[in-house]
Amino acid sequence: MKQQAHVFYSGRVQGVGFRYTVEDLALNLGVTGWVKNLRDGRVELVAEAEEGTVRDFLDRVNDNFSRAIRDADIQWHAATGEFKDFAVTF
Repeated sequence: MKQQAHVFYSGRVQGVGFRYTVEDLALNLGVTGWVKNLRDGRVELVAEAEEGTVRDFLDRVNDNFSRAIRDADIQWHAATGEFKDFAVTF
């Protein structure tokens, strides 16, 4: 069943290649959605795919940025199907 994860990452997550690495991971796994920097220093992420794929994706994000991420606030929702691909937004 497709799920959506809406995540707010905090820590040293801006200026470290976070968004573009996340985009590469998402495209490689077939995850759709977007990622963007927030003015308060956090990064916001919306990801949709089969639940197992989204969990694998989030694990890979955490593995890549384990030293940068201080906290990840994750909310799970049913997928909306509104995204065709994954993009860095501004």
